[in-house]
Amino acid sequence: MTYDGKLLARARGVLESRRHNHEEQFARRQLEVYARAPSVRELDAQLRGTMAELLAAALDKDAAGRGGQIREKNLDLQQQRHREIVKAGFADGYLNDDPLCISCRDTGFINATEPCECLIALYRQEQSLDLSNLLKLGAETFETFRLDYYSDEPNANGVSPRRAMGIIFETCRQYAYKFGARADNLFFTGAPGLGKTFLSACIARVVAESGFSVVYDTAGAIFAKFEDAKFSREEEDRQEARRETKRMLECDLLIIDDLGTELVTAFTKSVLYEIVNTRLITGKKTIISTNMSQEELRNNYTEQIVSRLEGEYTVREFRGEDIRQIKS
Repeated sequence: MTYDGKLLARARGVLESRRHNHEEQFARRQLEVYARAPSVRELDAQLRGTMAELLAAALDKDAAGRGGQIREKNLDLQQQRHREIVKAGFADGYLNDDPLCISCRDTGFINATEPCECLIALYRQEQSLDLSNLLKLGAETFETFRLDYYSDEPNANGVSPRRAMGIIFETCRQYAYKFGARADNLFFTGAPGLGKTFLSACIARVVAESGFSVVYDTAGAIFAKFEDAKFSREEEDRQEARRETKRMLECDLLIIDDLGTELVTAFTKSVLYEIVNTRLITGKKTIISTNMSQEELRNNYTEQIVSRLEGEYTVREFRGEDIRQIKS
């Protein structure tokens, strides 16, 4: 599983902000207690002194026997402090300085390298937010996908659009919930309004909620990022675009929507080949959707690209009538 560096940085920022707010809140409570019970300030100073004494005793072999006495003194001071705080009218535990997360003590990492569950939870929130902002996620769930929009009348091959879409729906659902290193690359093709974007969004939601890194965007927006990374006049813009293209090449799942709606040029062809080839080599998974037919695909892109899409991707052809027109 690969963590998206951009989203992980945002999650760490949220964690740092929470830690800072927690520390500020404790400082305000501390000043409040000191104002009403000045003796607590002195007791806190003495407690800090005992901690320094314990450290000194641990480093001094000759003073090792004093450790027990210092700990007893520390416990006695803690009890006095507790009595003074309660006596001043504050609730029990009002001045406890416990971290928000006991496991990592608000650092976000266990043993300095392993992400803590608290950080992972924030990462998943950032991932969902990132996808929601792009896709306007709302009704796009497997539970709300409706097969009754597809005709039950068999076609010339004896298979109805509803039956065909039922198979595709189950393929997408299983793909999302069982996503991992053995997942296929998917290529969705078919006329507009048949559910390609909807089911892609469903997959993105489930895979992201499982903790995998997901990048979802239109082909035009993706190619524009690669163009900015190479040709933008501003260095800052180029660097930002390069970070974005790195995300696209390295994320666990990349979903490219509406391939063929972009202006097809020699540059976009080379970018598409780079994306497809790089992710195949590194074992990263990709879903591509298009309204183009197989013939249009061959006319627009190189044989190298088409051969990889046909040979390395599981192709699913969406059938039926435009659902958006049916709804309207």
